[in-house]
Amino acid sequence: METLRKRVMLTLLLLISVISIGAAGYMFIEGWGFLDSIYMTIITLTTVGFREIHDLSPKGIVFTIILIIVGVGTMLYALSTGARTILEGELQEIFGRKRLEKKIKELNNHYVICGYGRMGRIICRELKSKGLKFVVIEKNSEVVAGRVDILIIEGDATSDEILREVGIEKAKGLISVLPTDAENLYVVLSARELNPNLFIVARAGEEGSENKLLRAGANKVVSPYHIGGLRIAHTILRPAVVDFIEFATKTGNIELQMEEVVIPENSKLIGLTLDQCGIGRELGVIIVAIKRATGEMRFNPTFRSTIKSGDTLIALGEITKLKILEDLSEAKKSV
Repeated sequence: METLRKRVMLTLLLLISVISIGAAGYMFIEGWGFLDSIYMTIITLTTVGFREIHDLSPKGIVFTIILIIVGVGTMLYALSTGARTILEGELQEIFGRKRLEKKIKELNNHYVICGYGRMGRIICRELKSKGLKFVVIEKNSEVVAGRVDILIIEGDATSDEILREVGIEKAKGLISVLPTDAENLYVVLSARELNPNLFIVARAGEEGSENKLLRAGANKVVSPYHIGGLRIAHTILRPAVVDFIEFATKTGNIELQMEEVVIPENSKLIGLTLDQCGIGRELGVIIVAIKRATGEMRFNPTFRSTIKSGDTLIALGEITKLKILEDLSEAKKSV
């Protein structure tokens, strides 16, 4: 689109220049008035075949010949460029839309992000760094324009039609970070109705909105102001703890990372204790907590703690070692 815009601007500049030169030439050579000179220039460039409004002098005839040779070519170029710009622009929009619709239809078990503001951008960056599939809904056309690095469509996320368009029925989760709590509430209500099994995270800005969003169907509600206030307070009260958490959860940190490792059914780790798995002894990975399938959270489990199906291990360690642990958890029991 930027190339097309530059081409149009160049064409307009050439056209204005030729018309200006033509009008100035007739005014200087023939001594005509401005209106007559402009009129003569236009009918010459457009080759409409009207007669001259005044008889031309020999110099005027020569000038007209030059104007026809140079100007008519410029006019033809301008017309062809204009037609090509319109055609290419429409084709790009049509095919671009078709490609986007095709990509969205192919999505399955993906995430839907409602809102591409400051929080939405951060969320997209994190999901993209983990290789997760997601699509964004944003109603600001200026924000949507030119985004080719992510799947993003222009629309109102509170609309059921838009939610269906992004495949909400096949989605794994939805994150709503729209500017107002009312908009987030509408999104949660609509999404929960369209997909009862959807995992929904919503942003809450005002006090009291959290309970409303939870009642509407959100699984988790995050209040940025509350979290930000706690983080600032803890930075004063427990600076070392905050530094450690930021270090362990920072994206791209290759030294230390905190991750979730889900234990699927029939995993070879089921029934073994943490000591028998050799997670700490052989991998050097620390299991900070175990979240049971029932939702119970066991912090600082001992080496005698048994791993069960559906557990989520909150592990701390090097990325390479965490990847080994994930591979171990996915390995099946031999029958």
